Amino acid sequence: MKLADNKATLSFSNGGPSVELPVYQGSIGPDVIDIRKLYAQTGMFTYDPGFLSTASCQSAITYIDGDKGELLYRGYPIEQLAVNCDFLETCHLLLYGELPNADQKKTFSDTVTRHTMVNEQMQFFLRGFRRDAHPMAVLTGLVGGLSAFYHDSTDINNPEHREIAAIRLIAKMPTLVSMAYKYGIGQPYMYPRNELSYAGNFLRMMFGVPPEDYVVNPVLERALDRIFILHADHEQNASTSTVRLCGSSGTNPFAAIAAGVACLWGPAHGGANEACLNMLEDIQRNGGVSKVGEFMEKVKDKSSGVKLMGFGHRVYKNYDPRAKLMQETCNEVLNELGLENDPLFKLAKELEKIALEDDYFVQRKLYPNVDFYSGIVQRAIGIPVNLFTGIFALARTVGWIAQLNEMIGDPEYKIGRPRQLFDGATKRDVKPLAQR
Repeated sequence: MKLADNKATLSFSNGGPSVELPVYQGSIGPDVIDIRKLYAQTGMFTYDPGFLSTASCQSAITYIDGDKGELLYRGYPIEQLAVNCDFLETCHLLLYGELPNADQKKTFSDTVTRHTMVNEQMQFFLRGFRRDAHPMAVLTGLVGGLSAFYHDSTDINNPEHREIAAIRLIAKMPTLVSMAYKYGIGQPYMYPRNELSYAGNFLRMMFGVPPEDYVVNPVLERALDRIFILHADHEQNASTSTVRLCGSSGTNPFAAIAAGVACLWGPAHGGANEACLNMLEDIQRNGGVSKVGEFMEKVKDKSSGVKLMGFGHRVYKNYDPRAKLMQETCNEVLNELGLENDPLFKLAKELEKIALEDDYFVQRKLYPNVDFYSGIVQRAIGIPVNLFTGIFALARTVGWIAQLNEMIGDPEYKIGRPRQLFDGATKRDVKPLAQR
């Protein structure tokens, strides 16, 4: 970042002296006012619940322009990456700053592939969970538990440790997610196969069984790969900020990523596509396609309490750029599997049609978002609804690691310590028990 030509002046109506604050410019995006010395100069903090107007760090990884509907990984538009690259190329880009050439791609892919197995003891750790546990509860435990199995790479201040932890996490997340799924349905775990792609290997570990060979469907393989690319990073969202805050204490990478998994579990964050599918299934149970119009009228009525999940986005004030890509993939998958006439998917298409044509939704820019389409794709592939957030965590792991490594390499990084506006009781004395 560089100093802007202008400075910000903060003045006070009570006659107190004004304060000059530096203004910094990034390469793109809004300028920022540097308030680091504000407390020392004025004795005051700023107040910004949810940090909606606060830049907590400087980053060169992902840029979002919500008004334009733009998402860039290291400067590359998401639309180009999703069409021209695979997930492991995208991982290389996020981790190292550049897309790999052919040799670098092979080396990186081979390295990840050779680390996909997990310690056999992880099976016994997994058995401590109830069979009906939510996969995200299991995944939070398994990822955190990696630090106990791979304690040779837990020094967050050692670049070599961070490198091997990054590779291990990216490689082992598909294995852990599939193990959590297999455990829940009582099927044997499937070991990874090195000749398969990242997405193909995951499909086999999820849906293959020992008595027969599993043949990877290339359409589903590409669809899953695209889901991974579209969810790989998304700037300073709640789970990424959690990983950064957790990592700022110097904790090990596995613990920091486990914190991100736990944060992602929330229905307002990673659980959005799960909530979207649950909404579709509720409409299906209550009359299906014939009730879509009635449901959308309830959505318009704020007093009804009915929420439309999978439409609109907190950041994108225009169309979510990931949604168009996921819409294409959604249609490809439904066609490939012959599910165009499946009642639930017909219902989803009707919901999409109304949202794109009805003035109420168009004016409010409540377009279908990536969660809407990715939920439909995952259900079509056969992934259970309660595992959707686990898939999201798998994809987002590389973004979390890239952000964590960037933070640790930043000479300005400090342990996170937000401030507060205190409005509780002022100082008072404790009375003896008999007088209370």
